[in-house]
Amino acid sequence: MNTTVIESPQSLASSLVERWYVVIVMCLVYAISIADRYVVSTVLEPIRLDLKLTDAGVGLLTGFPLALFYVSFGIPMSWLADRKNRRNILAASMIIWSGFTALCGSTRGYWTFLAARIGVGIGEAGGTPPANSIIADYFPADRRPMALGVFALGAPIGAWLGADMAGAVAHAYGWRAAFLALGIPGVIVGTIIYLTIREPARGRLDALPDTGAPPIVESLKFLFRQKAAFHVVMASGVCALWGWGLSWFTPMFLMRNYDLNVGEAGAITGHIHLVGGIVATAGTAWIFSRPAMADPRRVVWLLAAGVGLTTIPSFIAFWTHSLMVAKAMLWLFIPAIYFYIGPCMGLMQNLAPARMRAMFTAWSLLVGNVFNLIVAVQGVGFMSDLFAGSGGADGHSLRLALLVLAPSGFWAVYHFCMANRTIVADQKRAIGYVTSQELAKP
Repeated sequence: MNTTVIESPQSLASSLVERWYVVIVMCLVYAISIADRYVVSTVLEPIRLDLKLTDAGVGLLTGFPLALFYVSFGIPMSWLADRKNRRNILAASMIIWSGFTALCGSTRGYWTFLAARIGVGIGEAGGTPPANSIIADYFPADRRPMALGVFALGAPIGAWLGADMAGAVAHAYGWRAAFLALGIPGVIVGTIIYLTIREPARGRLDALPDTGAPPIVESLKFLFRQKAAFHVVMASGVCALWGWGLSWFTPMFLMRNYDLNVGEAGAITGHIHLVGGIVATAGTAWIFSRPAMADPRRVVWLLAAGVGLTTIPSFIAFWTHSLMVAKAMLWLFIPAIYFYIGPCMGLMQNLAPARMRAMFTAWSLLVGNVFNLIVAVQGVGFMSDLFAGSGGADGHSLRLALLVLAPSGFWAVYHFCMANRTIVADQKRAIGYVTSQELAKP
């Protein structure tokens, strides 16, 4: 007699070794992405001086082109990732953006550097959305905030590479060498992804069946119906505006106000990004691995508290005239820009059906990168020039511009609190359950 065996989501789970290998490789992808993006922050002042630009001009050159093409290509690349092989898209994208990063180091003028940064933005559009979607199909819902918290370790590691290592290389060999040092390894990692990562079946750990990929407009409508998803998108976007916007100008701020060179400024921020960022991210991943944190309402409340408390030292860091006090406040503030990343990514994966996950990630990244690389970078640059008047931007004008941006962390707290209201119902609507215990019930 023939017996039909119906596989449960748990029976489709990968081995422990395979899923942690995937997370570690994806973490490396994210690290290289962050390093390639934020190496510009470290060498911002040398680029400005070399190309003879104002603060607004260097912000326009380094932030706007990457952000514009990143967000423009992010939606179509995510549409593709929700329908085609995510592993192949990720590997190709990484090779492309790493190649253009290396080309940034070969440029000799404004327009060639601009073209290379556009290439980086186009390539990076195919990075994080498929990576998040792949991880979501290796871990069940209540483990995704933890798994994506580990993935988010790539942010502090990448920021350290883009600050400390890139600063040392730039100080020794010039700012162009820093781009070459970061671009070439990315091509190698992209090849490793193609050769060693297996494309998982979509939605295999969800309770609801895979119904096929919907049109972009339908995905956007569903996102707005998911009120918690909308507020998580806004909260993570404002966190990027606040935290990464301030961090973008921190090396320049230290160089102007405390007479540091590019290597010294990069060493200060680089160590905080590496040590503080890893401790904050790993600690967050551990906290969210606890059974008590399976309830998504506890996740958003913890994020609200963390961002709210660390907004205060983010203001003091740029208000004080003491380098010692500034360093102490940066040690409190900079780690905070990491701990929200993984949990927000995990929440978004749980608030989206399987065939909308890359798209939801893309919308979240679109908001975050517009706020960070366009609004923050351009806004701070223009305000610094405005506050400086005819004398030209200096340390004082940059300080005033950063103090205007610092309180925006409280805006993110509002959205985390609003997400708490509907997050349980919205998660059930998207994937059919909240915890693995609930999914295991007959």
